[in-house]
Amino acid sequence: MLGFDDSAKLLTLLNGGEERTLEQIVSDFNTNFPRSVHLYACSALEFLLSDPKEKLLSPTQRLIAFAIIHQAYASQLPSSNPFISKLVDAACDEEAEKFERAFVLQLLGASTTTVRNSKELLNHSAADFMKTFDLSSHSFPQREHMQQQYCTKIQPEPLKCSFKDSSVNNVIPDPDVPHGCNGNSSEFDGPGVTSKIGSGNRDEAVAGLLSSISLEGLTPQWIRPFPPRLPITDGELCWLNPDFNHELLWDYGMCADTSRGAAVRDLIAKALKGALVPTQQERVLVELANDPKLVYHCGLTPKKLPELVENNPMIAVEILIKLINSPEISEYFTVLVNMEMSLHSMEVVNRLTTTIELPTEFLHTYISNCISACQGIKDRYMQNRLVRLVCVFLQSLIRNKIINVHDIFIEVQAFCIEFSRIREAAGLFRLLKTLE
Repeated sequence: MLGFDDSAKLLTLLNGGEERTLEQIVSDFNTNFPRSVHLYACSALEFLLSDPKEKLLSPTQRLIAFAIIHQAYASQLPSSNPFISKLVDAACDEEAEKFERAFVLQLLGASTTTVRNSKELLNHSAADFMKTFDLSSHSFPQREHMQQQYCTKIQPEPLKCSFKDSSVNNVIPDPDVPHGCNGNSSEFDGPGVTSKIGSGNRDEAVAGLLSSISLEGLTPQWIRPFPPRLPITDGELCWLNPDFNHELLWDYGMCADTSRGAAVRDLIAKALKGALVPTQQERVLVELANDPKLVYHCGLTPKKLPELVENNPMIAVEILIKLINSPEISEYFTVLVNMEMSLHSMEVVNRLTTTIELPTEFLHTYISNCISACQGIKDRYMQNRLVRLVCVFLQSLIRNKIINVHDIFIEVQAFCIEFSRIREAAGLFRLLKTLE
C-alpha cells in the first residue's frame, strides 16, 4: 500500500504523457521510488490496469503504466519480472485497444514491426505513439507463443491473498456512466448517448484508492476459532492465576526523632580528632547498644577507621563488632591490617579476636605485618618495645587457640630467634617448642 505522498508522485508521472517522453518518466520513477518499493508501486499500477472497461486511467496513462512496469525490472531477464504475466496478458487481450497491445509488444521486443524498437519507443511520448500508430504495420502473436517465450518461469503473484478469488473488487463500475468514456473528451457509447468524466475527479478517486484502500479488495474474513483445551490428566500440574491483593505498609519510622543519631554522629566526629572524655565515650557505647542500626549512620567510613583506632580504640572495637555482618566489613579489615603498627591497633585486633571470629587470612596478614614492622624500626628502644608488644600479642593468640600455630610456626620461630635477646621473645620461643 502506497502512502498519500507516493500516490501523488505516481499520479504526477502518469499525467505526463502529453509533453514528456517515456524515458524521462521512467527516469523520474527510478528517482522518486527506490528499488525497495518498486514492487509496491508496480502492484499499484497493476491494480489500476486490472480492468480496462473501468477506465481508471486514460489511454496515455495506461501506456505510461505499462512502460514503468516493464522498465522497473528491465535490468533483469524478462522471465524474472514478477509482472511479466500481466504484460503478456495485456499484449494478448483481444478486447483491449490495438494500439495498447502493440505498445506492450514493442516493450517486450516481440513486435514484428520495423517502425520502432523498444529503445526507440521510450524516446517518444505516449501521446505521440497514439498519434502515429498504424494498425496495418503491426501483427499480434498467439497467446501460447507469448507464454512459451516469456513465462517459462512461474513467478509468485505479488501481494497474493488466499481468498482473492472470493474477494469483492475495490472498484465497481458506475452503471450510469457508459463504458468507453474518455476523461479528456466527449465520447459516444451508442446512438444519442454522450458522457464526460472530469479528469480531476478521476485523479482524486485513483489517489484515494491507492492511499487508503488495500489493493487486494474486500476479502472474506478467515474465521479461526480457538482450539478446545485438552483435558487435564492425573498428576499434571494446573496453571494457576493467583489473585494478588497488595496492601500498603506504612513506615512508622518515617518521621521519627533522629536527634539521638545526630548526637552520636557529632561524638564520632570528635572521636576522630582526639580522645573522648569517659562520659562521652560511655554515651556512644550506650547509644550503639540501644540501637545497633546507628552504626550505619554514625558517619564512620573505612578511610576514617585508622584515626578512630588511634584516638578511641574501645569505640572502634564496638563499631567493628556491630559491622561484622555488613557488606563493607571486608573493607574495614583491609584498612585495619594495612594501617601503621601501634599499641592501639594491636589492642583493637586482640579484643576483636576474643569477641568475634576473624578471618584466618586477616590474622596471618596482620601477624606478618607486625613482624615486618619490628624488623624495619631503626630505633633500638622503640624496636625492643614493639617486639615485646608483638610477643605478648602472639602468646595471647596461641594460648587462646585463636590461631593454629603450625600455620605460622616457621615465621614466628625465625622472629623469636632474631630477637632472642629480649625476654618476651625467648618466652614465646619456649612456648613454640612445647607446641611443636
